[in-house]
Amino acid sequence: MNKLPALGKIHPEFFNKVIYPRLGQPDKSVLVKPQHGVDFGVIDLGGKVLVLSTDPFFIAKELGIEKAAWFAVHILASDVAVSGIAPRYMSVDLNLPPEMTAKELTRMWAAVDRECKNLDINVVTGHTARYAGCSYPMVGGATIMGIGSKKDLIIPKVNVGDAIIISKGPAIEATGLMAAYFPKPLEARYGKAFVKKAQDVYYQMSTIKDAMIAAAAGGVTAMHDATECGIYGGLFEMASHSGVGMDINRDAIILQDVVKKTCECFNIDPYAAISEGTLLATAKKSKAKYVIAALEEEGIPCSIAGEAVPKHKGMHVYAAGLKRRLVHPEVDPFWIRFEEYSKK
Repeated sequence: MNKLPALGKIHPEFFNKVIYPRLGQPDKSVLVKPQHGVDFGVIDLGGKVLVLSTDPFFIAKELGIEKAAWFAVHILASDVAVSGIAPRYMSVDLNLPPEMTAKELTRMWAAVDRECKNLDINVVTGHTARYAGCSYPMVGGATIMGIGSKKDLIIPKVNVGDAIIISKGPAIEATGLMAAYFPKPLEARYGKAFVKKAQDVYYQMSTIKDAMIAAAAGGVTAMHDATECGIYGGLFEMASHSGVGMDINRDAIILQDVVKKTCECFNIDPYAAISEGTLLATAKKSKAKYVIAALEEEGIPCSIAGEAVPKHKGMHVYAAGLKRRLVHPEVDPFWIRFEEYSKK
C-alpha cells in the first residue's frame, strides 16, 4: 500500500515499509520498539525498565475543558498501564490554537494537574505556545512514562490457546465523542435523557484501572488499548505482532445498549470504531477466569470472547452462527462520520 489513509492511523503495510525500517541508531537497551499491537516502548535500565508512550494531546472542547483534560491524561496514561507498569511521569508539548483564552488554558491545566495527582503522575518537562494552524482537538502531544520491575512488565506475546478478554465492549470513545460533538441527531431519535447517558460514556474512556487489575490477577500475556479501528483493528494488530490467528466470538463481546444505539444513529460499525477505554487482553486459558473475576469485582464489565489459534488458521469472527474472515478495517468509521457531521 503506497497511499496514506484519508484519515486516522497509517496503515500497517505503509508503516512497515516506510517507518519501521528507519528508527535511528539501533540500541540494545531498547527492549520493545515501535510495532503494531503494542502501545508502548521499553528501555532496559538494568534491574528496572522504563516504559513510555506518546500520543496527541487531545482536547475535545465540546466535552467541556475540565472533562477534556481528564480524557487527555487518561488517553496517554492508559498506553503505559497496559504494560503492567503504572504511569508515573509526563512530558507535554502544548501547541495551542490561537483562539484559546488565558482563562481556558488556566482551567485546562488545573484539570490536568488534578488528574495527574490522582494518578500519581509528575509533569517533568514540556513546551507551551499558541501557533497559527493549530486547532482543536489535537492541541499538541505528550509522553507518559513509568518505571518498574522487569518481573512486572508484560511484553505483549499472544500464545496459541490464550483466551481473549475484552472489557466494557466496543466503541466507547466513538460513543462519548459523537454524543458530545453532535447531540442533536441522538436527541431527535432517542430524546434528551439518552443524550446525557451517551455523553456519560466519556467516563469509561480509560483502561488504566482495567489494565492494572488484569495484570495483578496474573496470567496475562498481552494487553492493548482498543483505540483507532477499535476491537477488530486492535485484535488484528495483537495477532499480527505475535504471529497467531484468532477465533473471535462477536456474540460474546459485551455491547452496551447506549453504544449500540449511538452507533446505529450515526451508521458506525461499533467493532471497527475507536474505543479508548476498551481493554483487549489475552491470558493463559487456566488463568482467564481469575482475570474476569478480578475485573468484575471492581465493577468493570468484561467477557471471554474467543481464543488465539495457529497463524495458518487465520483471523475469523463468529456471529449469529456465521463465520467470516477478519481483515484490518484500515480506516476507522468514527473519523469518517466525525468529518461528515462536522461539515453539516
